[in-house]
Amino acid sequence: MTSDMATKTPVTPRRSVVETGKRALWRGVRRWESALVVVLIGALIFGSSERPNFLSPMNFFYTGLNMGEIAIMALPLTLIIMTGEIDLSVASMLGLSGTVMGVLFSNGWPIWLAMAAALVVGALGGTLNGVLVAKVGLPSIAVTIGTLTLFRGIAVILLAPRTITGFPLSLTKIGVVPIQGTQLAYSTAIFLVMAVVAGVVLHATPLGRALVAIGLQPEAAQFAGIRVNRIKIWLYVVSGVVCAFAGILLTLKNSSVSYDAGTGLELNVVAIVLFGGVSIFGGRGTVIGVVLAVAIVGALQQALTQMNVQPEVQNIVIGVLLLISVVIPNSGEAIRRIRDRARRHASTPSPRNSPNA
Repeated sequence: MTSDMATKTPVTPRRSVVETGKRALWRGVRRWESALVVVLIGALIFGSSERPNFLSPMNFFYTGLNMGEIAIMALPLTLIIMTGEIDLSVASMLGLSGTVMGVLFSNGWPIWLAMAAALVVGALGGTLNGVLVAKVGLPSIAVTIGTLTLFRGIAVILLAPRTITGFPLSLTKIGVVPIQGTQLAYSTAIFLVMAVVAGVVLHATPLGRALVAIGLQPEAAQFAGIRVNRIKIWLYVVSGVVCAFAGILLTLKNSSVSYDAGTGLELNVVAIVLFGGVSIFGGRGTVIGVVLAVAIVGALQQALTQMNVQPEVQNIVIGVLLLISVVIPNSGEAIRRIRDRARRHASTPSPRNSPNA
């Protein structure tokens, strides 16, 4: 045994470092975010091949303007899905908050108080979702489908079939003009700032580590002293407030509000988060992936719009992206879960083989 060991060629530190570097590089190449960068480059090349001015600053402004509210709503949903939950009521909350703001403003409320009331409505709606999911223990998908209908129904009762206009020009212009001295939409700038905050929270704080732990093993996180229910409730509250804020931005951008504002946007928001590499099972994902997904979807939609492609076809593209984002990144996790269930089933003795049979 000693002679065999002596005949083996020792691995030099340099070789070990090189192999470690190669493995690290290969892991980086395999990362979903790396694939998103390639897809983004392809989307930009596709758009520029169809329209010569596709890469112009003004076109980027309109792309950001169209994606601003969707991108903003995607950030809190990212944190919620990281815990293994979901919120499908985001677009309905956007519509309800805009409706509340418009109704109060039309009834003589100062615009700033109407905005504050819309944010309060968002906090209350998020609290309702959080309590039903975390405290009552109901499935988040069922709860938020219910509140999706509830919030939209309240908006219909408050406003339908009216449309409210006449908002202050000093505020509505932020939705249609870029930030002074730039070609950056206000909503895009707000999204980028919020993305930095969300990225720091998720990847560089104890709260972010707690979100990952909850998504991977909620029972173990509970035993480790993490206040799982409290964190989930606050995540839904934050989601409600952020969606209400997005509703305010959309109202100002359109200079009007109607009860059906944002209808169907929840599909786009969920598609962006999952396409950004956030696991539907929870516990895995990055904010930078979501930012890249926003850029890809925005570029594709802008290119298709300039090509006069019908909205129905664009919805098909979003649906395909949603399927890809669920199947490819989560296939390994799904296979692992199936194997775990199979092992548990194989290790459980059947009634025929049990000693008491």
